[in-house]
Amino acid sequence: MRVALVSEHANPLAALGGEDAGGQNVHVAALAAGLADDGHEVTVYTRRDDLSTPARVRTDGYVVEHVPAGPPAEVAKDDLLPYIPELARRLQEAWLLEPPDLVHTHFWMSGLASLAGVRELGVPLVQSFHALGSVKRRQQGSADTSPPERIGHERRLCVEADTVIATCTDEVRELRRLGLPDGRATVIPCGVDTDRFRPGPGVLADRLRLLVLGRMVPRKGIGNVIEALGRLVHDEGLDVELVIAGGPARRDLDSDPEAMRLREIAAHHRVADRTIFLGSADRDDVPGLIRSSDAVVSVPWYEPFGIVPLEAMACGRPVVGTAVGGLLDTVVPGVTGDLVTPRRPDELARVLATLLRDPERRRRYGDAGRRRAVERYDWRHVLAATEDLYERVTRTARSPRSRRSNGAIDAKEAVR
Repeated sequence: MRVALVSEHANPLAALGGEDAGGQNVHVAALAAGLADDGHEVTVYTRRDDLSTPARVRTDGYVVEHVPAGPPAEVAKDDLLPYIPELARRLQEAWLLEPPDLVHTHFWMSGLASLAGVRELGVPLVQSFHALGSVKRRQQGSADTSPPERIGHERRLCVEADTVIATCTDEVRELRRLGLPDGRATVIPCGVDTDRFRPGPGVLADRLRLLVLGRMVPRKGIGNVIEALGRLVHDEGLDVELVIAGGPARRDLDSDPEAMRLREIAAHHRVADRTIFLGSADRDDVPGLIRSSDAVVSVPWYEPFGIVPLEAMACGRPVVGTAVGGLLDTVVPGVTGDLVTPRRPDELARVLATLLRDPERRRRYGDAGRRRAVERYDWRHVLAATEDLYERVTRTARSPRSRRSNGAIDAKEAVR
């Protein structure tokens, strides 16, 4: 099958940890490589944000097409909407020359950019949102920087996509609120490479070590972890340190506003000497980072899915996370880790103190997490479920004739 994956801002080749580079990049890269390994012809289309990047890159059996749309520079994803009509036009032109059998779009703007092309050709469209504007607006209120039109476009995609892949049960509930018809969503979680992420020795630290891994943005709750660290050290008397991997390159941390804010929190809570900022993490270094920790902490205020907890579980490390989004599915409280209330560093500190004082409990959590990751979230299971969905969608998709009878549209009209 010829599969087009569209991921307008999340390039599978990008370094992780930046403001807009995280779980979606990992997911798209793994999905593309897995599909290619199974014999599918896969092309990932992403916006070109650097003139020094080749227009076409082959990697891991698939092709990444860097599509010109807007300036060839980094643009925050919430500022990309004005360039989506150009992206839509270029996708439409590319697919007219070489039609895919199926288009799988990642994030709402990717779906929006793909509508014209799939309608013209009668190609089925599978939509993965990865995050929903309705949730972001509810959680961030006036601080939400998404375009005002986002939720309306997400509602439209719920109706016009052939099917929607949700990564967790909580997302299905949100999609239904947006108007997704019954039977149009399939839950397929993100996955983890359990061969690469596996238990093993890590670098031994002189202290107990907590790890936070991911993008350095306020909603990830890293500031709450630092506050909890202060309580662990000064109230609980634990000899513990916190390693933060993610964000800009290490050399740029001193000028990064979020890193500066987090350092101020660490200084205020008298744990600056126990808070280690590594900067952006090379993907190859992540398993070792996880294995060098005593527990992995993932406490976002909201989270569409959350790949880091899965990676930690696969490495046999206990997870302490917030009871939000995908973590409600992946982390089993009292079995593979613990869940806490978002934005509650006091509660987080109490839970971590109990866990850090109990090495046998950490071992049990780690062993159970490894089993759960292998049995439910191994990428081979996720890939098989995705391929099965692709087959069903292509079999039942409307014919080109019936699609065109609904009215072909041009790229500019598709994103109105």
